[in-house]
Amino acid sequence: MSVLEVSPGVAYALLFGVAGAVCAVGARHARQVDDDDTRRGLVGLLVISGGWAITHAVLLVVPTIDLKTAVYLVGLILGFGTVFAWLYFCSAYTDRSYHRRPAYRRAAAVLYLVVVAVKITNPIHHLYFTTTVVTEPFAHLAIKQGLFHWVVMGVSYLLAGIGMFALFEAFAESEYDATPLAGLVALAGLPVVLDVVGYATPLLLDMIHAPIGVAGFTLGVLFVYEDRFFAVQLAGGVTGPTVFLDRDGRLREFNHAARRLFPAIDDAVGGPVDAVPALAAALEASDDVATVEVGGERRHYVVTENQFEVGQGSLGRLVVLSDVTRIERQRREVERHNRQLKDLSEGMRHELRNAVTVVRGNVRRAMRRLEDGDVSDAREALRAATETTDRTTQLMNDFATLAQYGRSVTDPVSVDVREAAQAAWPEEAACAADAALIVEGGGTAAADPARFELLFTRAFEFALDNGASRVAVECDEGGVTITGDGDPPQGDTERYFDYGDAVANTTSGTALPMVRTLTQVHGWDVWIDPDYEDGVRLVVSWAAPRIE
Repeated sequence: MSVLEVSPGVAYALLFGVAGAVCAVGARHARQVDDDDTRRGLVGLLVISGGWAITHAVLLVVPTIDLKTAVYLVGLILGFGTVFAWLYFCSAYTDRSYHRRPAYRRAAAVLYLVVVAVKITNPIHHLYFTTTVVTEPFAHLAIKQGLFHWVVMGVSYLLAGIGMFALFEAFAESEYDATPLAGLVALAGLPVVLDVVGYATPLLLDMIHAPIGVAGFTLGVLFVYEDRFFAVQLAGGVTGPTVFLDRDGRLREFNHAARRLFPAIDDAVGGPVDAVPALAAALEASDDVATVEVGGERRHYVVTENQFEVGQGSLGRLVVLSDVTRIERQRREVERHNRQLKDLSEGMRHELRNAVTVVRGNVRRAMRRLEDGDVSDAREALRAATETTDRTTQLMNDFATLAQYGRSVTDPVSVDVREAAQAAWPEEAACAADAALIVEGGGTAAADPARFELLFTRAFEFALDNGASRVAVECDEGGVTITGDGDPPQGDTERYFDYGDAVANTTSGTALPMVRTLTQVHGWDVWIDPDYEDGVRLVVSWAAPRIE
């Protein structure tokens, strides 16, 4: 037989030999996969499939029919075993538990042993296959498949398809670009087409080409898309941003959620984390929660890192950012409210201490004057004590109001600024002080109507108490200013907003502290304009609200 006549057979043998070698190298490489079940399934699949490929190669080169038949039978036994190794691997990789369930394992073992028994006894009943030697397209052992073969083949394809479906589902549910991985799974199933062509036409040998598909799958997932393949597994069930870093801290893989959170990450693959400043800042956050600006909004994430080994001992990190914005905002709201209550308690303690001191002093003064027979002076002292008590009662009512309205506004509505200001103007107090209100401009604010009106009320009270005869309200898209022509502020203007500070209390009680609280619950800012010298100008800004 000439070299030209055997070269197709040698080519086939070499092809399956290469597939077996690829599987062998892949099995060695897969031994370092971090997850135990995935490692067992993948190594088992590659060892069995590699052995199956080698039997195909040997089948094409051994000389006698008896040897060919024996090798083919060994290949049949190994080939059916790849189905169960594939299912084990797919179940483990997709974080399912089928491969651990005793009932499934027993059923698989029974099915495998029954099929193996039928294959081993084929020389007796010949129900699985018969053999003959043909010379076209080259001399080889031709197999004529029997009924059992087609039944087992159908079961094998069905079970293998279930495993593929599990992988495709995992890829579809992941936030990664798993298109290449899906292509590799499809490549593993592509030899079915070659099997059909070999059975229906003389273009290819009528034999199972599955080991070639497994070899191609192995090359792809362990040597080309290794990082993405195992990143998808480790991030299974995680819908938040995930980023895979190698042991040197370089960016290797990321999912779609990470791309949305860090748009610059596309151009940083292969580079250090510092190439994406927002990501680097999140990883270096000193506290447990990292804050990231997303479209002008602050969102909060808990950053967790999973260390694992893949490939040739390379240490990698899978960084997962879990969105805890709602919980963190609630926590910060509670924290802010607790600070506010603390400020309230300090203010109440300050006011009560002052009130008790003033009332006690005036009562003692009245008693002394009565003992001296000075009724007029005693009456004056009691009047001062009563006024102090009334003022303290009013302040306590203010504190109660602040406690009531101290929670952040969660369902704001559009409120007309001009109407709110005019409704809040204290007509009686204004008439007594001969003061006038001027509202300039207009617009709306997203606010709680009652609290927004109360904000204006307390700001007007402060202006009138501060000696203003003219109060002007100016509104624009960024906020509102309330200007009174009374006494200019003295010293540190921040002290006017302090519940427990004497500056605010001696001028207007809790008016400005309440104004600040009512702005904070809306997510706004308020301050006294330091450059305005003809009175006091309050600036309430909602142009850049603190979304917390």
